Amino acid sequence: MDLLGATGGGSVRIAGRGLPREELLGWASAVAAEIRGADAVAVHATASLETVAAVVGGLLAGVPVVPLPPDSGPAERAHILNDSGAGLLLAARDATARAEGEPPLIPVDALPHDGNTNTGPDAGATALILYTSGTTGAPKGVLISRGAIAAGLDALADAWAWTPDDVLVHGLPLFHVHGLVLGVLGALRVGSPLVHTGRPKPDSYAAAAQNDGGSLFFGVPTVWSRTAAEPSAARALRGARLLVSGSAPLPVPVFERLARLTGHRPVERYGMTETLITISARADGDRRPGYVGTPLTGVETRLAAEDGGPAPADGETPGELHVRAPLLFKGYLNRPDATAESFAADGWFRTGDIATIGPDGWHRIVGRASTDLIKSGGYRIGAGEIENALLAHPGVREAAVVGTPHDDLGEQVTAYVVADGVAEGQLIDFVAERLSAHKRPRVVHLVGSLPRNAMGKVVKTRLGDITP
Repeated sequence: MDLLGATGGGSVRIAGRGLPREELLGWASAVAAEIRGADAVAVHATASLETVAAVVGGLLAGVPVVPLPPDSGPAERAHILNDSGAGLLLAARDATARAEGEPPLIPVDALPHDGNTNTGPDAGATALILYTSGTTGAPKGVLISRGAIAAGLDALADAWAWTPDDVLVHGLPLFHVHGLVLGVLGALRVGSPLVHTGRPKPDSYAAAAQNDGGSLFFGVPTVWSRTAAEPSAARALRGARLLVSGSAPLPVPVFERLARLTGHRPVERYGMTETLITISARADGDRRPGYVGTPLTGVETRLAAEDGGPAPADGETPGELHVRAPLLFKGYLNRPDATAESFAADGWFRTGDIATIGPDGWHRIVGRASTDLIKSGGYRIGAGEIENALLAHPGVREAAVVGTPHDDLGEQVTAYVVADGVAEGQLIDFVAERLSAHKRPRVVHLVGSLPRNAMGKVVKTRLGDITP
């Protein structure tokens, strides 16, 4: 089967504009005819039908597609365009202004919708070049093959019992794995209709559930937190089949509120740009707050201790999560050293995330080794556990925890909290009553908001810039 799945069935609607599958493929085929032979093409990845036609056109032409975040600043945009070697820029005519030196623009909305559908190249060919967030250094281009995408989507369809009878609903950006690979290519491969709400608002999700028969909903924790805060919107999702959360840990209190209001225990899953989705709870299995499930079909995982040896799968001992699977990336574009450094000597991919694995195979993500594993007074403390404890306080709306330098402890637990009507000392005591004493925050900063990226993830490297 081709990456895009069988012909027929399904439709795509984005922000109120829709096309049947066959017309979309005809439009994408016209795009493919314009770009065939290019080394790579960039797509101004707005939430629009033009973006979908452009990306699918690249797949049909066998040309690597570089999704360009529409809100990227001039420096980031220039870096992605130059680093990727994109020879053309695909966008609607009025969607973006080209800066000096940028590739020629192909106006996607000016192309016909009746091109001849073509099949793409072999499974090993690069389908997408997705740029990482670049928290350290410039963003790196991640090479994702057609075969990796197909393997990943098929594994998810199996885990989530995703079929053409589903109606997928989400409003996520179309330049990341979550919104683009899962949320667009997944629907096309499975053959299920897609309703993209433009933006992931609770009332839009509720409307799609009631008016479009939405059965499968994708969201990031921020989306689900806002939905849980609007009971009427949450209750409208009771007729859905599955609520899926990803891209960041879902706070336990949000999981529990969603379960009460919607009648659904949300499915959590884990992945990275470099690995696609590797671990998930299943539609026909248990769903545990604070856990991301078990490895998908074809995926192997292990934990590495600090000394490089194996960490026990006892559900308590944290270690760096390593992954081996057919859906791994091909490497970083023009970065052989970075590619080599990301793999262990025996070929397993080193995620940089700290996790625990229980005897039953269930995984819990503690956080990034660089920001979420706090080494304080000889203890190794996961930031996520403390964040969930803080979020259990009724006055707390948001929380982020990091380790900051301490003369005696090495690092101290420091929390940044958005809250109403509660003092710093009260929050410290609140956590101390629920967790081990060494896990309580030593410092709590009460702030107005937390810095987040386009996917709703807290950017912890920017927390120190906040003025409490």
